[in-house]
Amino acid sequence: MIDYIAETRVNYRTEKTKIKNSDDVFKELKEYSTAKQEHFIVCYLDGAHNIIENRGITVGTLNQSLVHPREVFSPAIEKRATSIIIAHNHPSGILKPSDEDMQVTKRLKDASKILGIELLDHIILTENGFLSFRNEDLL
Repeated sequence: MIDYIAETRVNYRTEKTKIKNSDDVFKELKEYSTAKQEHFIVCYLDGAHNIIENRGITVGTLNQSLVHPREVFSPAIEKRATSIIIAHNHPSGILKPSDEDMQVTKRLKDASKILGIELLDHIILTENGFLSFRNEDLL
């Protein structure tokens, strides 16, 4: 069963944190890397790639967290974000995208083009490191 987060976990920003690369994203979201359930998180960025906020979208089962573009892009529109980075953890520790990961990325990439809010990357987090879709030419 997938739970959409009733009380959205949001990290509002009082200071600017600029995202320059996937290492910055991993440092920012490292706390999720050891979670026992799959979490799907979105980093909302302004035009200079400063984080506006990070928001947990869903918490799934041990190995699954489904997400719909509406839940991802609604806050982006509300916050006037110009780009987003999506991320989720793999409690299994496996740093390989699943077929579902690839499908979700494609669906969100398509939606981002329509809305004009760029999808910059999709990061998979584990306690042993991370995988960047952009670095692996999967985006």
